[in-house]
Amino acid sequence: MAGRAQIRTNSSALIAMIADEDTVTGFLLAGVGNVDLRRKTNYLIVASKTTVKAIEDAFREFTTKEDIAIVLISQYVSFHVANTIRFLVDSYNKPVPAILEIPSKDHPYDPTHDSVLSRVRYLFSSESAASGRR
Repeated sequence: MAGRAQIRTNSSALIAMIADEDTVTGFLLAGVGNVDLRRKTNYLIVASKTTVKAIEDAFREFTTKEDIAIVLISQYVSFHVANTIRFLVDSYNKPVPAILEIPSKDHPYDPTHDSVLSRVRYLFSSESAASGRR
């Protein structure tokens, strides 16, 4: 179909992560981790010393790699990972890789800061308003 993004099927697609150490470790234990031939990983462990530039660079790298299908970003870490790069997350509009915000172990999920959920709400409110006019 024209206009639809396709995930390559000749090799497996990866999940990338930008999160705290415990979250990344859990996903690595589940088998999600990958290291390519250039020693690049599909994750960034965010600690208190991690710079905003490093987080931004990881986001840009993960969203431009062809072998990544999903980028998981922890909503809250030591200093709100998703909120430090909120402008990048909100301006990202491609379907693949999908950007998903996940909760961290110390903070509950906050739907008011989830860009995907806000887009879904916007689409459904527009759709319901349009259907009500008929």
